[in-house]
Amino acid sequence: MNLTDPVADFLTRIRNSMRSRHQKFDAPASRLKAEIARILKEEGYIANYKATEEEGRKVLRVYLKYGPNNEAVIRDLRRVSRPGCRVYLGRDEIRRVQGGLGISIMTTPKGVMTGRQARREGVGGEVLCEVW
Repeated sequence: MNLTDPVADFLTRIRNSMRSRHQKFDAPASRLKAEIARILKEEGYIANYKATEEEGRKVLRVYLKYGPNNEAVIRDLRRVSRPGCRVYLGRDEIRRVQGGLGISIMTTPKGVMTGRQARREGVGGEVLCEVW
């Protein structure tokens, strides 16, 4: 299967797995997806992730996180910058997601980071997605 937007596929897998109350899911691994997973873990949106290899293919296994009443920690996620329409923001244009309740994940010259980190570091970049 040839994907034109692997990040959107990754976000859709997270969304679908959360709605189905799965404990974990697998996605084809890439460095960018691993960075997105790292940020989601650091910000407390997923329990854990690990890169493994199954049948010769690199796989990113993501362990989802639920609250005490089995409600999903991630309420929703949205792809912002798409292959057909890239969205770049300067450091002064980075806005808060859901009034500060969510995060935006960006690729910057200093690596993949949250919008908050990018503002602090004084760099802009491409907004990959928003999570809340």
